[in-house]
Amino acid sequence: MTTMTDARPAIARPNILRKAMGGDGEGSVQVHMEPVAKLGTAKVFAIYGKGGIGKSTTSSNLSVAFSKLGKRVLQIGCDPKHDSTFTLTKRMVPTVIDVLESVDFHSEELRTEDFVYEGYNGVMCVEAGGPPAGTGCGGYVVGQTVKLLKEHHLLEDTDVVIFDVLGDVVCGGFAAPLQHADRALIVTANDFDSIFAMNRIVAAIAAKSRNYNVRLGGVIANRSAATDQIDKFNDAVGLKLMARFPDLDVIRRSRLKKSSLFEMEPSPELEAVQNEYLRLAAALWAGTEPLIAESMKDRDIFDLLGYD
Repeated sequence: MTTMTDARPAIARPNILRKAMGGDGEGSVQVHMEPVAKLGTAKVFAIYGKGGIGKSTTSSNLSVAFSKLGKRVLQIGCDPKHDSTFTLTKRMVPTVIDVLESVDFHSEELRTEDFVYEGYNGVMCVEAGGPPAGTGCGGYVVGQTVKLLKEHHLLEDTDVVIFDVLGDVVCGGFAAPLQHADRALIVTANDFDSIFAMNRIVAAIAAKSRNYNVRLGGVIANRSAATDQIDKFNDAVGLKLMARFPDLDVIRRSRLKKSSLFEMEPSPELEAVQNEYLRLAAALWAGTEPLIAESMKDRDIFDLLGYD
């Protein structure tokens, strides 16, 4: 991983920023999408799924698994809650939007250590944050975060980049990480609401894949003793289950202890989960075939899964 120094390279002020003083309210931040460049040679993954499904836990432990395989990993949290990297850094780190506001959006004044933090086993951590509530677009922060990382040359020596993204895809701003990713992975549980959200994510990925390189990589079942409902949906739309993590108390406790699963006290059930993360990381690193999936109409999901 690139060594952090006190050097402050000049950074051109981004032209994607626009503070709206009228219609959207004081402090509104809007995004003007720019052409997207490849993030160095890194393999880039975007993790999506229903809010509260365990994306941050999944992303953080997958990041550690990649690092255990000897890869240089950067995890980028893309949620205003900014707790994606909590178990890696053991604290709530300042967000990109926080530090930009602290210098009145003069990004040339920022140093690497102002927004990048080293977590467990060398995983580098960034929290993008979000615009003021109700006043702007999440895509702005994602774009500015990537811009800062590139201009500080932090992506040149990175093997894996993981975007951990806000729950449901409700607007184009939160779909912005798909512009940078090679593969999008969907975290879901074996229940109707999670699968309903997954269907919307499938549609968002299909829309982005028309103009960008991102493709569906597969599905990760989380907190799931069974996968029958997930399997039924996957078969209907063309998805594939890549990994399954059960609803274990040790996973809940790891969050409370500010720890990744790889730091918890050993047990046979924990070792099985660790091995599943290592297997998933190895499979993703080796490369996965892109999946061609077609989202379903809402009514068809109700009919398929027998929800009433």
